[in-house]
Amino acid sequence: MNKKTKIILLSGFLGSGKTTLLNLIGGLDTPTSGRVLFENKPLAEWGSLDRLRSRKIGFVFQSFHLVPSLTALGNVSLPVEIAGRENARDSARNLLQRVGLTDRENHYPSQLSGGEQQRVAIARALVHSPSLVLADEPTGNLDIQTGAQIIEILFELNAETGSTLVLVTHDTEVARRCQRVFHLTDGKLIEDEAHVLSA
Repeated sequence: MNKKTKIILLSGFLGSGKTTLLNLIGGLDTPTSGRVLFENKPLAEWGSLDRLRSRKIGFVFQSFHLVPSLTALGNVSLPVEIAGRENARDSARNLLQRVGLTDRENHYPSQLSGGEQQRVAIARALVHSPSLVLADEPTGNLDIQTGAQIIEILFELNAETGSTLVLVTHDTEVARRCQRVFHLTDGKLIEDEAHVLSA
């Protein structure tokens, strides 16, 4: 694992605020009080949050959130196209190859299995080499075997990019592989020191 890579687990009971916290970190929700800092700078001072997300933040959602009218290639290339980078399609094809979907690049989400859709979502989240990846129950809609494959792909690609991964999952095996674990209780974040692992 890249020494710079951090894998952080957010744990807590249903309704404890895990998804809300991820959305706040990623600028999808606005805090009612306090502020969110990204790279030591308040989100409000970054200007366009869409631009920030297209350059520095990747999202992996439980329900995939793929654009139905775009092919797998179109979905993965979207973040780099929004960021205005050259060779968006080449970058997307490279990531699709990495997640084993080269032969499915021209298929639409409705033509892909759940596991394939999540692999597209992971490729899309990482195609622009973000410094932060937020993954909200990325295996929640998948069977155990497919979910395990998805986690391996996510961890492997995240380690290669050197990004920080903030993960929400109830999978205890995955939790053991995370370097830091934070528990949420009634919207309050508490670090569980007993689960802090060495990098």
